[in-house]
Amino acid sequence: MSWTDVRFQIDRATGLVRRGVASLRTRGWRASWQRVLKQFRRVPTTQRAALYEPGQAPFAPFGVPDSDTPRASIVIPVYNQFPHTLACLRAIAAHRPMAPVEVIVVDDGSSDGTEASLRQVTGLHYVRRASNGGFIAACNDGAAHARGDYLVFLNNDTVPQPGWLDALLATFDTHPDAGIVGSQLLYPDGRLQEAGGVVFNDGSGWNTGRFESPLDPRFATLRDTDYCSGAALAVPRDLFASLGGFDARYAPAYYEDTDLAFAVRASGHRVLYQPAARVVHDEGATSGTDTGSGVKSYQVRNQAVFQEKWRSALAAQPSPGTAIEKAMHGPRRQILVIDALTPRPNHDSGSLRLVNLMRLLGEEGAHVVFLPADLKHDGDHTLALQALGVEAWHAPFARGIPSWLREHGGRFDTVVVCRHYVLRDVLPLLRLHAPQARLVFDTVDLHYLRERRGAALSGDAAQARAAERTRTLELDLIGRSDATLVVSHVERDLLREDAPGARVEILSNLHHVPDPGPGFDARKDVMFVGGFRHPPNVDAVLWFAEDVWPRIRARAPDLRFHCIGGDVPDAIAALHGRDGIEVHGHVPDLHPYLQGCRVAVAPLRYGAGVKGKVNQSMAHGQPVVATPCAVEGMHLTDGEDVRVADTAAAFADAVLRLQADEALWDRLAANARRNVERHFSLDAGRDVVRRVLLHVDETETPPVR
Repeated sequence: MSWTDVRFQIDRATGLVRRGVASLRTRGWRASWQRVLKQFRRVPTTQRAALYEPGQAPFAPFGVPDSDTPRASIVIPVYNQFPHTLACLRAIAAHRPMAPVEVIVVDDGSSDGTEASLRQVTGLHYVRRASNGGFIAACNDGAAHARGDYLVFLNNDTVPQPGWLDALLATFDTHPDAGIVGSQLLYPDGRLQEAGGVVFNDGSGWNTGRFESPLDPRFATLRDTDYCSGAALAVPRDLFASLGGFDARYAPAYYEDTDLAFAVRASGHRVLYQPAARVVHDEGATSGTDTGSGVKSYQVRNQAVFQEKWRSALAAQPSPGTAIEKAMHGPRRQILVIDALTPRPNHDSGSLRLVNLMRLLGEEGAHVVFLPADLKHDGDHTLALQALGVEAWHAPFARGIPSWLREHGGRFDTVVVCRHYVLRDVLPLLRLHAPQARLVFDTVDLHYLRERRGAALSGDAAQARAAERTRTLELDLIGRSDATLVVSHVERDLLREDAPGARVEILSNLHHVPDPGPGFDARKDVMFVGGFRHPPNVDAVLWFAEDVWPRIRARAPDLRFHCIGGDVPDAIAALHGRDGIEVHGHVPDLHPYLQGCRVAVAPLRYGAGVKGKVNQSMAHGQPVVATPCAVEGMHLTDGEDVRVADTAAAFADAVLRLQADEALWDRLAANARRNVERHFSLDAGRDVVRRVLLHVDETETPPVR
């Protein structure tokens, strides 16, 4: 071990002591002790990130990506420490981003072998400063040489992981109001170093999630944050220039990234933390960790500088020692959503409605937390929620619903529970552990109404008795909830009779309305979509295949019927290949069918609620032929928005008419899209979400951080 290594260990130890004393002074012994425990707590290997590490072979010339028209300019300030710089550049070279980029290394007066080696890296834009000016000066010089639409500042003691840059840039595409997007920083051992940062009202800060698992749902979710470390962050180049770059009053370093985040927010933009952009950061390798000496000492000085500059903004920040979940989300309303399973919006309409509800809550400034009753991580569906900004929980981080609610219940302003059988189990726990929260029962559809209609169709007395038991249960839960959501005026009117004292509000299906699909001539065939775990869908397809489709094929033998939906039972699977029927099962992407089939059918003979399959087709400009049950409560007019038929012969005639009559097809397609925009878009549900879930009066604006 060299003297330099020994000195590093001494500096690190003294730095820990200094930070510990400062923490005791500002946060008290309890909060400081909790932080010590976190630092030394063992995070299981299965809860750490699997990391890419570049080879440690001696330097040999290589190349980095370079474009004449870069979308992003990666700016890497360096001062000596060439082995770190080499590892960083090798990682960029080994896993090249999909976006066109340029890599700019700003040498801040290195005296080791940095210059001689970097001049041999092809594609690299090497900028040598005349003298050492520090991190801020080097970054601003790099920005002046950049040509990309986005500046990506990257410390040289980092190892960016595969896909990191594309994840950063994609965030600007999905969130056009973003002004900064920061990475998830990891220690080399796979633990979390930073998931964005919290700034307290005294100007001090804390790396959110430090020493925790990067997979912890609190830190695996896209979200707004007070600041992102300059070790790995992206900012639009024009915005950076308009704000004057990193403020030189903090020279040579520290607090310039926090200051930039406050300036970006003051300009009307957001500061976002992106967990999918993973970067390993060897914290302290360049500047050490001792705030009592060297460059690191400027961290203490610059806190006072920052506090003076942003005094008014800091007044709204939390106090040191504030619980992390409260400090992370500030004044934003926190909404808990519980359902039986993680929603799969490409599988069923109920899932699509729920995901769009959570999306709408986020747009309204709320922080949304989702807890599946089965506590399972559902692969891409869980990740999709987290990418949307929903704090989606799962095992092993949620060990059980009682213990999870005991720990987190006090966070929430509102709890939304979907489906009566889920609410029945969790209602006592919610009243105990979240007594401050408004409890909203989302029926999804009134189960007892659907079961009653199924029993009437089948004539099954046992099924009818089961429907009445469901009615008793649902009405009891409605009476014990603060508000109940239904999807149509039909169900609301029923509850006015069955539960006259309850607060019942309509929140119907929620859809984004895409651009119109292809016109009449570019389409052909007939489609149905619906999951077959839902019994009404099984009955509908069997009736259509047996009674309606033969009438259609007799007059149009070239037509095909595309039957789409997961969990296909044997009776449906047996239809495949018969008279032009194609049973596809689950299809991950419905767009080829929604934009390729001329007509959609909804031949439901019983059910309840509003049918997402009808909304979805109409939103894509695809006319629908449906039974009266399938269009119940949807504000539709036969012959103007939809074709409605209640017998097999009439249903077949309606399908064939739309296959042949282009003028009728055009009218229904246009009117149906307008219907969705008016009644089933996110904007259509906004008022109910504000009043019922966010407790916002019409004249009040929800707090957005």
